[in-house]
Amino acid sequence: MIDIKFLRENPDAVRENIKKKFQDKKLPLVDEVIELDKEVRAVQQEGDDLRNQKNVLSKQIGGLMKEGKKDEAEKVKAEVAKNAERLAELEAKQTELAEEIKKRMMVIPNIIDPSVPIGEDDSKNVELERFGEPVVPDFEIPYHTEIMDRFNGIDLDAAGKVAGNGFYYLMGDIARLHSSVIAYARDFMIDRGFTYCVPPFMIRSNVVTGVMSFEEMDAMMYKIEGEDLYLIGTSEHSMIGKFIDTINDEEALPYTLTSYSPCFRKEKGAHGIEERGVYRIHQFEKQEMIVVCKPEESPMWYDKLWQNTVDLFRSLDIPVRTLECCSGDLADLKVKSCDVEAWSPRQKKYFEVGSCSNLGDAQARRLGIRVRSGKDKYFAHTLNNTVVAPPRMLIAFLENNLQADGSVKIPEVLRPYMGGTEVLVPVK
Repeated sequence: MIDIKFLRENPDAVRENIKKKFQDKKLPLVDEVIELDKEVRAVQQEGDDLRNQKNVLSKQIGGLMKEGKKDEAEKVKAEVAKNAERLAELEAKQTELAEEIKKRMMVIPNIIDPSVPIGEDDSKNVELERFGEPVVPDFEIPYHTEIMDRFNGIDLDAAGKVAGNGFYYLMGDIARLHSSVIAYARDFMIDRGFTYCVPPFMIRSNVVTGVMSFEEMDAMMYKIEGEDLYLIGTSEHSMIGKFIDTINDEEALPYTLTSYSPCFRKEKGAHGIEERGVYRIHQFEKQEMIVVCKPEESPMWYDKLWQNTVDLFRSLDIPVRTLECCSGDLADLKVKSCDVEAWSPRQKKYFEVGSCSNLGDAQARRLGIRVRSGKDKYFAHTLNNTVVAPPRMLIAFLENNLQADGSVKIPEVLRPYMGGTEVLVPVK
């Protein structure tokens, strides 16, 4: 959510930003907010005048009573009572107008960074850099579920009977590999100075609306029936929510946290054939990272966050690239975002395995995350990034470490988490 003062003083900049995000249907909201803002300030001014008048009249009543002018004092008291009724009406009106303003401000997109490429959808995202040499072996690489099945490592049929489509059983070596990657990612981030956190896996509605746009909420979140609770779609939500309604000393910043959690997503809409198996699913596990920092430090942390993911994937011998998200591909709260994509030797192309975002002060403004600097207070900046999200990451891992004989090589850094195993040997 942007600052209403900014919108009031820079309405053309807000309109231009809406156009850059190809959301022209939201343009009328700017004028609506401006008019509502004028009205609420007029109501506020009238209310302030009545409060001042009350003080004056109260003194006047006291003086009249001392002079024995009881009838005149009663007339002034009647005027005070009438003003009190009007003040109550104004306060109710002010609350109503403020809610109408907030409703509109919550859907006006955040101001994007000037460096963000302009484009309508993800087809206009821009490749920034590649890390590692993508290789296509001279043997056929099966679909990822076929590779897993050779190790008796997956059971989609049983999961379908138990929970429906979009769920899975991981078994044996593949399940252990999944957990090993998560554990390695946890230690990788701890070694980089991040504090490890296991957060709540459910959050209240005020946190949900604080961390994401309404469009994201509708497309992602599972609601717990009969309770004000939602299953998290990513641990970023509950980790940022940890700081709701807090005033943090500037000297304590930045807060750098890395968390493990299961994640639950609706994943609405039709998906392509390449998104079968465990690519796009309703339940998965993830290691995440978040930063809460001073505004001037958020660009530096943005670069550090995506680099952490690149470095982790390269330590596992997986080639990756970074892709700058264009304006139309940014969620409304984001200032800037990039995807980390891993190389798929089978598809001979890259696919998304993580996303890094700078949200400026949008989440902090919604959640009330402030920073104290002397006598001043300001809103913090928040950032998030995926460290690793198996089982999707397992697709990249298995394809890039598959050998001609069907075995899977275990990179050296992962072997301690796999009991020293250097190679997984298929049973089929």
